[in-house]
Amino acid sequence: MTKIPSDAKLLRIFFGEADRFEGKPLYEAIVLKAREMGLAGATVLRGPMGFGKSSRLHTAKILRLSEDLPLVIEICDSEEKIDSFLPVLDAMMGSGLVTIEKVTVLRYGDKKPAGGPADPAA
Repeated sequence: MTKIPSDAKLLRIFFGEADRFEGKPLYEAIVLKAREMGLAGATVLRGPMGFGKSSRLHTAKILRLSEDLPLVIEICDSEEKIDSFLPVLDAMMGSGLVTIEKVTVLRYGDKKPAGGPADPAA
């Protein structure tokens, strides 16, 4: 079971779905690099609508499917691991927004709820 300290950092990375790094989607490159570096986990979230610095609206409306919807990657780990990932991330990103905030981790790992079935995929 992996354990994150109760005091941790949450890294959020905002960018567009069309952004790329070395020929592959940026979100894929970031998640694979985070995994390679041993970070606790990464989640990619796709937004149906958003805008950024340019104020250009990106939307997934039925009549006009955008190929550049907003994406957010969230990575939560210790301050040291997040700090070591930042220079790598900086080299991968052309533009976007990166935020870091302090978080308190309440639970992480293989603990099953009392009386609940075991997860066969674990």
